[in-house]
Amino acid sequence: MLLDEPFGALDALTRRQLQQWLLGVWSQFRQTIIFVTHDMDEAVYLADRVYVMTPRPGRIRLQMEIPLGRPRLPEMITSGQFGALKGELLAALEAQ
Repeated sequence: MLLDEPFGALDALTRRQLQQWLLGVWSQFRQTIIFVTHDMDEAVYLADRVYVMTPRPGRIRLQMEIPLGRPRLPEMITSGQFGALKGELLAALEAQ
């Protein structure tokens, strides 16, 4: 499945519900999902692996494994590990 910013224009509650739905779909079918997002929290929360791209020409600046356990629970977003992963991604973006 390829999803390009599918939750970008949604309110916070609907976005959270659809994130949980997508995690459920992945858990059931275990197929690759490529999810494009500009939201760091969403990237860390949903992904097993995150790629940070450079501006034009688009190249991979960073590939990061996300070592959060499954199932992904909303309370993970406030954990120190989550914050550290998000910080590493933000640092890679700022280095551009």
